Amino acid sequence: MSRLHNQTWLLLGASGGIGRAVLDGLLEDGARVLVAGRHPQTLTSQYQDDAVVPVTLDLSDGQLGTQLRALIHDCGLPDGVIHCAGVNHFQGLAENDDASLDAMLNVNLRSAVVLARELAPRMRQRGRGSLLFVGSTFGSIGFPGYSAYCASKFGLRGFVEALRRELADSPLIIRYVAPRATRTAMNDAQVNAMNDDLGNAMDSPQTVAAAILCSLEGRRASVYLGWPERLFVSLNAMLPWLVDKALRKQLPVIHRYLQKKHPQHRHQARSHLQEGASP
Repeated sequence: MSRLHNQTWLLLGASGGIGRAVLDGLLEDGARVLVAGRHPQTLTSQYQDDAVVPVTLDLSDGQLGTQLRALIHDCGLPDGVIHCAGVNHFQGLAENDDASLDAMLNVNLRSAVVLARELAPRMRQRGRGSLLFVGSTFGSIGFPGYSAYCASKFGLRGFVEALRRELADSPLIIRYVAPRATRTAMNDAQVNAMNDDLGNAMDSPQTVAAAILCSLEGRRASVYLGWPERLFVSLNAMLPWLVDKALRKQLPVIHRYLQKKHPQHRHQARSHLQEGASP
């Protein structure tokens, strides 16, 4: 019997492909799952199971802390939390408008910090608890076309590392799982085509979900999925110039797909060049 049996877990991001697969895995292990989202009933209505409980949380809301305290009051303190919610945009630097930046930073990073702030002290006082955060390979490797997304995921990785060290003298379990490219709706047809052209392997949501749930039982604080992605993470930390050279060779392909997604910016850039100073 899984140790998750009869436990209550708070799951953020269940509407996505990875989150949905994690939800199914938690239910198979006998857990009760608080499925959080802005409209959780849209998802939970598909499950005829009393173990699936919809709870309303808006991860982009500045009052997320208040919402979490209300959730704890109404549903009790969960045994564990899996934060796999995320916003991802493949776009050049100029396309990162304020709304896009706010969404990525609030959902990918700020919500994780607020979540830990509200739950970790209470779990520590209780004497047990698990917090797992789903990051990305792009939380360790800066990749062209994902500058803002990388910033949010680099931040998440740093936060979880610091949190784990801050709580090292407690019984709490802190985990970080970094998937590589995954075939979910978050990646559109253009991104999938680019990954195919670049030879980047893509995992299924079920593969990633299995790794997430397995990491809860393992001893590794951080888990990175995929090969050669794990190698590139290590190389980028020790010899970043090697990764610079490898990605420089891929730039023509990446730029081609960026231009397909944002052709208007290409035309604007040409116009600005024509109007600017002489070469």
